[in-house]
Amino acid sequence: MERFYLITEHVDWIERLAPFGVNLVQLRIKDQPEEEVRRQIVKARDFCNQQGLQLIINDYWELALDLSCDFVHLGQEDMDSADFKAIRKAGMRFGLSTHDESELDRALSYTPEYIALGPVYPTKLKKMKWAPQGLERVRRWKQLVGKTPLVAIGGITPKRLADVFASGADSAAVVTDILRASDPVSRTKEWVKACKQ
Repeated sequence: MERFYLITEHVDWIERLAPFGVNLVQLRIKDQPEEEVRRQIVKARDFCNQQGLQLIINDYWELALDLSCDFVHLGQEDMDSADFKAIRKAGMRFGLSTHDESELDRALSYTPEYIALGPVYPTKLKKMKWAPQGLERVRRWKQLVGKTPLVAIGGITPKRLADVFASGADSAAVVTDILRASDPVSRTKEWVKACKQ
């Protein structure tokens, strides 16, 4: 599992930031017509295949199947409607979001490629019904997930990375710290460097 996990809201970000050390990227599109979502997924899929990057599609598992993508990320609500039988039959890998132990138990029962835990720190991305999980929860989750890779997300910055990894996270996901940075390219380079330390 790559330590640096970039999450973007538009395919243009993938093309812009990929040259600076991005190997794992999630395309998380919100509130767009299906035609636009499809267009972006196709563009991202082709670009990532060409560049040798791992693309993960957020939520849209049916489109991902239809468009021959090989990895999706699903939240707890998405799991309710996802056809895991069809996903597995297609050989598609998937990661799952968790926020409490009951969600973790449920997620692990599907044998995902990775488990995500968040928000670790306060986050500006969206209003969360969960309080920040903290590093102690990261440590607890790593004990519970065992060999399944653990992705930490929410409020993580390069300065916080060492503590996040020391607590047991295998990968750190980032959205706003890069996409809302005054210089996203420089911030991406900073993340890549920090993840290698």
